[in-house]
Amino acid sequence: MEHPLIMAILNVTPDSFSDGGLFYCSEKSNVARAIDEAALMLAEGADLIDIGGESTRPGAAPVSADEELARVVPVIEALQRRFDVPLSVDTSQPAVMTAAVHAGASLINDVRALTRDGALAAVKQLVLTHGVAVCLMHMRGEPDTMNERAIYQDVLREVTEELGARVTEAVAAGIPRAHLLLDPGFGFAKSTAQNLLLLKNLAALNELGLPLLVGLSRKRMIGDVIGRPVSERQVGSVVAAVMAIARGARIVRVHDVAATRDGVRLFMALQSV
Repeated sequence: MEHPLIMAILNVTPDSFSDGGLFYCSEKSNVARAIDEAALMLAEGADLIDIGGESTRPGAAPVSADEELARVVPVIEALQRRFDVPLSVDTSQPAVMTAAVHAGASLINDVRALTRDGALAAVKQLVLTHGVAVCLMHMRGEPDTMNERAIYQDVLREVTEELGARVTEAVAAGIPRAHLLLDPGFGFAKSTAQNLLLLKNLAALNELGLPLLVGLSRKRMIGDVIGRPVSERQVGSVVAAVMAIARGARIVRVHDVAATRDGVRLFMALQSV
């Protein structure tokens, strides 16, 4: 990653907090809509696309592996056939990880950091046979309980330590360290004040020695600061993405690709002067 990468978000869920299920792929016709959206994302400058079939917003209903497979695999297969772009699957289910990689995904983005039964073993096999990468995100509890666990003495130290522990466990399970990325988990078991403190000191996470993937796009912390609803958080999201890159993030996960690309280009131009 010689320059920061833009990961475009493509949710194929009926209950996403941001896009309201716009690209929910429960029917074949919706796969075509997802393909059109992916084409637009790439035209706007996306470097990779993250496909998710389970909402992780607070209070989201659990999704079975079968339902998640039905949502994401047809989309990944279709995108892999049509576009030459790295695809990521946003999932915690080992069966979905395996099927998604076989369908064409090259990155596993797991908000639960491979804590579900069988996830470590499944990813080890996928890394060894397909060379995939995996992102471990920091979260406490589950989406329906995480807000109750946003209690820290020192949020920066504890997030760093807990992510480090997940890295240690992944490596011990046979997953090469070189295939790992880390996500501090903004908005997951963290208050707005904790999120801001974490963003301000994001560079400290570089001590773990792994690339950082950051997802701040349209999140509540932005709304709390600027007083805007989800649909009006584009400017705040771009500023937050650039702030994260300035502090060491290598990948930013975003909804607004074109605006983020403009912000990143301006930042990189400044860095090269």
